[in-house]
Amino acid sequence: MRVLVAPDAFAGTLSAPEAARAIAEGWSRQSPGDELTAVPMADGGPGFVDVLHAALGGDLQVVTVRGPVGAPVPVTVLLRDGTAWIESAQACGHPLLDRPDPWHASTVGVGEAIAAAVDAGARRVVIGLGGSATNDGGAGLLGALGATADVPLDAGPNGLRDVTSVDLAPARERLEGVELVAAIDVDAPLLGMFGATKTFGPQKGLQEDEILVVDRLLDAFVDATCGTTPAERRIADSPGAGAAGGLGFALLLLGATTQPGVDLVADAVGLAETCAAHDLVVSGEGTFDHTSRSGKVVHGVAARAAGAARPCIVLAGQVTVGTREMRAMGVESAYGAADLAGVEASLADPYGSLARLAERVARTWSPPARTME
Repeated sequence: MRVLVAPDAFAGTLSAPEAARAIAEGWSRQSPGDELTAVPMADGGPGFVDVLHAALGGDLQVVTVRGPVGAPVPVTVLLRDGTAWIESAQACGHPLLDRPDPWHASTVGVGEAIAAAVDAGARRVVIGLGGSATNDGGAGLLGALGATADVPLDAGPNGLRDVTSVDLAPARERLEGVELVAAIDVDAPLLGMFGATKTFGPQKGLQEDEILVVDRLLDAFVDATCGTTPAERRIADSPGAGAAGGLGFALLLLGATTQPGVDLVADAVGLAETCAAHDLVVSGEGTFDHTSRSGKVVHGVAARAAGAARPCIVLAGQVTVGTREMRAMGVESAYGAADLAGVEASLADPYGSLARLAERVARTWSPPARTME
């Protein structure tokens, strides 16, 4: 039996390559005769650059930028044939903070990384959006590229209080002749009930009573950057404008196009063709829930497995979706390590827990061959 293992990173515990190794190791303990192929995946979030570098090659350049609260952090830029790939989480991701700081965390480092890529000769820059600890509407990015305003742009949403005007001309001039692509992992708009703050703000540390306040600050930021009429503000409603706490919105202001990050990575690694060459596709992520829909790795992998008429199953830390929603995503079955060992035990040993889960799942999906009597 040929098994393709194509997981995302398990946020905060395992990188995508580590998750793939754990699944393959556990599966092989149960079914040593199976042929396993590991293709680690990403959707624009953590691991985006590593996965693309493994698939495409190219040169890696490390630049130092300001992190979400100002401390210097390293960001790896992948350069190949005039294109640069950047992972925004390296500049403003959750692991860079000792504790959540959604009011002050800034995307300034992402803008500085883009500037470094352009200075290195890139005429096309692809920015992976996902895993951010920020919710500043991309104000920091714009400021790092030269935009000016009547308030500080590098102080998170708290700095946007009383904003009335933003001049984007210097940033647009800085990027003249450069194609920007936002590799998004969600298609949320910037504002409102399904926007960045309401949907992802709690994950970044915003309390329920703070969500509306921050959304109003971003609403005023839209007025200051776009104008006040519905037609002028339409860009804030674009799918992906709410990606990475509004980084998508800032990039759209600078003329970027959007593309699902998982599609970009899938094309780079030849995922559709690889699915067709296997009998079973196994994907995975830390938590398989309602946010795993369009734009996420599991959804993208399942779609390509379906296109090749191959079953797709998911191994996750936790599974919180029902069978009907799972099947709507193209997933045959999903299994959680927490159900096998408990939440605390699975978090204490994520690699071992995932390997044990894979070993157990292999009993169902790759039973031992029967011998003829």
